[in-house]
Amino acid sequence: MKNVFSPHAIIGELEQNHAVFKAMLSGASAPLVRWKPAPDKWCLLEIVCHLHDEECEDFRARLQHVLSHPEKEFTSIDPKGWVESRSYMEQDYQTKLDAFLNERQRSIQWLKSLDKPSWDNAHQHRTLGPLSGKTFLSNWLAHDFLHIRQITRTKMEYLMAISEQDLTYAGNW
Repeated sequence: MKNVFSPHAIIGELEQNHAVFKAMLSGASAPLVRWKPAPDKWCLLEIVCHLHDEECEDFRARLQHVLSHPEKEFTSIDPKGWVESRSYMEQDYQTKLDAFLNERQRSIQWLKSLDKPSWDNAHQHRTLGPLSGKTFLSNWLAHDFLHIRQITRTKMEYLMAISEQDLTYAGNW
């Protein structure tokens, strides 16, 4: 049986990830929220700020754009630069987490409200080539998975740093 692109299934996964992010990120201790595994790696606060901004200004906005007017240029974004320009480290963790989770709910409501969207509509990106609605929806979910992995890695490395215990009994990391 051939696998087929299923927007409904991807939207369902995005909706499930709301609960995953909430469970993984709620109740984090103050030290963990700002702990970095390395100077060039993000802490949970920076990850949450990034997830919020990407939810609003990248994935949802760009998918809306490609579905409604793919021929127009995208608004420029700077996810890496936002860390400094938006002072991620000065944000309140719980406020940003709540804002991200609220925006994810808005995204799910919007996605479920779409009536026969043209998933094949594509924006011709100057360096990446054609980016379709299917591409944006699929990459939105992939972005979730990448950050779920990043959050898990950060929490594991934090445990390794503070526990002063040999953690190999748990299994190979």
